[in-house]
Amino acid sequence: MKLLSVNLGRPEPVPYSDHPQGVTGIDKRPVDGPVRIAAPGPDGGGGVVGDAVCDTRHHGGDDQAVYAVAREDLDDWERELGRTLRSGAFGENLTTVGLDVSGALIGERWRIGPDVLLEVTCGRIPCRTFQGHLGEKQWVRRFTRKGAPGAYLRVIEPGEVRAGDPVEVVHRPGHEVTVALQFRAVTTERELLPRLLAAGEALHPVALAQARAYAEGSRTSPRGAEPSPALHRTKAR
Repeated sequence: MKLLSVNLGRPEPVPYSDHPQGVTGIDKRPVDGPVRIAAPGPDGGGGVVGDAVCDTRHHGGDDQAVYAVAREDLDDWERELGRTLRSGAFGENLTTVGLDVSGALIGERWRIGPDVLLEVTCGRIPCRTFQGHLGEKQWVRRFTRKGAPGAYLRVIEPGEVRAGDPVEVVHRPGHEVTVALQFRAVTTERELLPRLLAAGEALHPVALAQARAYAEGSRTSPRGAEPSPALHRTKAR
């Protein structure tokens, strides 16, 4: 398992962004050399230094500091869409090889290179900016149906990473809540929400609140029982 690329984006004006100034950093490109990763703070931007987070109302923060996608999933989409998808095409910061990203457990920890330690928190909820960036009809629906959203991670130990660094899973929790399961629970199969409680505090706090509200018999959590804007921190920025 290794890091295929580290991808950064710059603010660019587009017609499909929800940002007040109409800009996004979703168009990420692989970069050479080391890139620092650190926790941005609860109200900060992303955790990858040099990567643009344009709309901090809905993006970034400690619980979605880094977004990772498996190269294998991009290859699968290439075959389905009949087009090339370079690493970074989904707005991911990290493109991996040999790692089942959507099959990772919530709370699973990855050591990348000698220094960086990341913890899986949730899957990526697709949004209008993502659809506009890809330029595919009904992309949000298609991406959701596929159920391989990639993973958001929080930074446990900061440091530098670069393309080619090994990725090692150093901790796997004793539950069965995968990123894919969490994604299905907050999108298309809400009856799965109570199962997310097994992941505990490692889960993104909004998803955890949704699971608790549903388990208590409520159809509406304090921040909305439907996928909330906070879970649209998709790095589709």
